Amino acid sequence: MAEIHIQRKHTLGLAKARDIAFKWAEEVEDKLDMSCTYEEGKAEDCLSFSRSGVNGTLVVTKDGFELKAKLGFLMGAFKEKIEAEISKNLDALLSKPAKKTASKK
Repeated sequence: MAEIHIQRKHTLGLAKARDIAFKWAEEVEDKLDMSCTYEEGKAEDCLSFSRSGVNGTLVVTKDGFELKAKLGFLMGAFKEKIEAEISKNLDALLSKPAKKTASKK
């Protein structure tokens, strides 16, 4: 089973990082048919995502994002492309100012 591990540091604080994580979840739900669950915590949040052949988590803190995903056999063949797309998407979201969104659970 192939694994993806991506880390990004930021200086946004938890509230703005949470907004970016919500946006990321909306995009993967819409574009990739992922099922996402978001759990807010005091010091960190955890976004769990899954679909056939992929499951993982995005941990959100006041100063970083850490994404870990496991790819099934068929998806594992595309690991590099998937990892590059996730990195590109997350970097694009981090480069934009986060807009305030409603809290989701």
